[in-house]
Amino acid sequence: MKINGQCHCGEISFSADVVPDQAIICHCSDCQVLSGSPYRAVIPALESDFHIESGKEKIYVKTAEDGSKRAQAFCPKCGTPIYSAPIGKAASNFIGIRIGAVNEKTQLIPSKQIWCRSALNWVDNISGIETLETQ
Repeated sequence: MKINGQCHCGEISFSADVVPDQAIICHCSDCQVLSGSPYRAVIPALESDFHIESGKEKIYVKTAEDGSKRAQAFCPKCGTPIYSAPIGKAASNFIGIRIGAVNEKTQLIPSKQIWCRSALNWVDNISGIETLETQ
């Protein structure tokens, strides 16, 4: 599936080819802090199938508890997370595109949750919370 996306301010745009049923939710504490949210939704793509169409992302390198390093790419103007990619000896051909920045996000339904030991205890039980169509 071909996807397109951009950061909040429009400085960075991208495109990629992905397999829609490979979308995941990550509950790791790094994703919680880096996204400012209880979890992050990600769609993997081969590096060769991901293209920055405009703009230049800024990279922050995060070192995990096991010592592996991941590049966290985001817009230097508005801060929107765009993707992450392993670097160094943990490098692979896959990057994790941040679903929130993807135009076709409604078609990318996660099929797996990872790092559930870090999940906040209320994330599976929000059906009873009051809902409003707008703020």
